[in-house]
Formats: sequence, C-alpha cells, structure tokens
Amino acid sequence: MPSDQSLSSLFKPLQMGEITLANRMLMAPLTRSRSDAGSNTQTGLHALYYAQRAGAGLIVSEATQISQQGQGYAWTPGIFTDEQVESWKPVTDAVHNEGGRIFCQLWHVGAISHPVFQPDGGQPVSASAWTPEGEAFVGDLHEDGPKVPFEEARALRTDEIPGLIDDYRHAARCAAEAGFEGVEVHAANNYLIDQFIRSETNNRDDEYGGSLENRLRLLDEVVSAVCEELTPARVGVRLSPMGGPGGTSDANPAETYPAAAKLLSGRGLAYLHVIRPNSHTGGDADKTDDIVPPMREAFDGPFIANGNFEPDEAAKWIADDKCDAVTFGRLWLANPDFAERVAKGGPYNDDNPDTYYGGGAEGYTDYPTLQKVEDTLPA
Repeated sequence: MPSDQSLSSLFKPLQMGEITLANRMLMAPLTRSRSDAGSNTQTGLHALYYAQRAGAGLIVSEATQISQQGQGYAWTPGIFTDEQVESWKPVTDAVHNEGGRIFCQLWHVGAISHPVFQPDGGQPVSASAWTPEGEAFVGDLHEDGPKVPFEEARALRTDEIPGLIDDYRHAARCAAEAGFEGVEVHAANNYLIDQFIRSETNNRDDEYGGSLENRLRLLDEVVSAVCEELTPARVGVRLSPMGGPGGTSDANPAETYPAAAKLLSGRGLAYLHVIRPNSHTGGDADKTDDIVPPMREAFDGPFIANGNFEPDEAAKWIADDKCDAVTFGRLWLANPDFAERVAKGGPYNDDNPDTYYGGGAEGYTDYPTLQKVEDTLPA
C-alpha cells in the first residue's frame, strides 16, 4: 500500500469480468509505431516493453488493426494474419510471466487513413463520404511523406457492413489465439465506429444513419459479434464523447454518449472505458460533468476513466465512485514501474515526445526504473 493513504483506492483489487485485477492503475492503449513495416508484426522489443509494464492492473494494448483496410498509420500492428498472431504470442507470454494481464484493442480507423494503406490502393471508408482535416502519417510509403494530407473517404455500402463485422469477429478469435485475456473494441477517437456514432460524420439514409438509434447500430452489432466469439466478460469497449483526429464532433454528445453507454449495459461486459473531454484530445474539459457522470450511471459494469489524470485525482475519482479504475498513458510510457512509483510517492520520469512514434529502444524500453535511479544515487 502507498505511504500516502489518500492514494489507497488505486491499490484495491478489482473484479473485471473473468479476471481479478491487482490494482486500479491500468495502462491505456498507446500507439508507438514500432511494428514491422512489411507485415505489421511485433518483435522481441515489444515483448520487453509490455513486460516492463506488467505491474499495471490491466494493460490495454496499442491500437491493433482488424484488417488491412483498418490501418491508418505507419508501423502499427495487426491481428488478422497468422504471422501477426504468432508475433503477439511472445508479447502476451512475457506479460503473463511477469504476472500481468493484457487485452488487445481492436481498431479500424475508417477515414483516418490513406490509399497507401488500403489493400487495393483505393479510398479509405467511413460512415459517409468526407475528408478529415489534417495529415496522415504514412512513414516511407509516399514520395511526399512521412505526412501527407488526408484524402476523401467513401461511404461504406450497406452490403459491406456484414463483412466488416466479420472482420471484428475474426480479429477477436485471433486475439484469443495470441494469448490475450480479452479485447477492447475501439469505438472512440473519431475512428470508424465513432464515425458512425457522430452526427457530423454520419449522413447516411439507411438503417445505420439518421436517428441516434441508427447511428449506434454498428456499435451494437460489432460488440454483439465480438461477444459471441469471446463471451461478454472478455470484452471491453472504449468511447470518447469529444476529441479525436479529423476535426469533427457530435452535435449533442451529452445525449449521444450516455445513450451509447446504456446500449452497452446489461450484457455482462468486462468494462466500459471512457475518455473524459480534455485538452490533450481536443475536447472541452468543461463538458466532463455533463457527459461522464451520466455515462457512469447508464452502464452497469466496471467503469474506467481516462484523460490527463494524475494519481491523486485518479484516486479521488475512484474513492468518490465516479469510476472503478483509471487508465494512464504517458505516465506508464515513461515509468515502466509506475505503480511502484505511486506507492512510494515518486519521483517520476519525464516522457520524451520526440520518441513517441517510430524508432527502436530509445524512448521505448530504456526508461529507467526507480531501482535503477536509486542505484545511481550517491551512498
């Protein structure tokens, strides 16, 4: 337990679906862009990185594409080929050998992509035709790279959606084969499922567009399909009421996202993971109290909060029953022994944004542990 008892709520075990988490300081999904460029597979460096952070109550893996169509960034991993599955096995084994737990985040970026990633060089897909604001990170795949403007995405045809749902099913099976305890359906950050949810990106006139019920239909069908593969207790969902790449939002997030939380309730899901509106993700932090508490009330399972939390605020949220656990991103990135540091009151390594994406061990597996820091101190 920590020396500061105000942080004690962070160290209480949590029952989540079929597993018991040792603490409530979870590791958020963090895209690091270090996968093999040709096969989107993982390496021994990934196994070391995740094993170093196995002290998290639960690790949610970096976003992992469910199909080639679902990729939108250079050097991100997949979970849909046999080679990718085999490459993830040493990662999950390494985490388990250190006593950790890990879920795989299932990802389809939708419009936040570029033709260089598409299997036929064609347009990315979305709920409706639109061009995201900003640039796609394409690495060395484009002569004008590594960042190039987004191009217009096309609307998914209604008859393509069953195939998309099958891709989620297949990826869930692959994740289980790779040794993950469960999966997190990435329905946040204005990626594909969120593009269907948000009123600004969904202008469809079929059963997946128009009314709020229709805009939530793809979320409903994807989660139901994944639950059929793995059982609900091994499935979590991530939502973000505001923010994300592409420059769009929902006209009424205070109505839309509590409705999404209610839709997901009553299924026995492992958890609901919500990114509170915050400046880091482009959301309005003042909207947090209007949106997040109603989502908490609407969902009947473990509720995980994310979004620029420091340990003391996270502990207070848990103690006040505003959430059951908190995911930390940059703090786990820079502090492989983050939970131990919290228990001892720090100190904490500073993260290096220059090494977030791409590269090798630098800024990835070479952040010092507290023990290494202490070993360098004069006697």
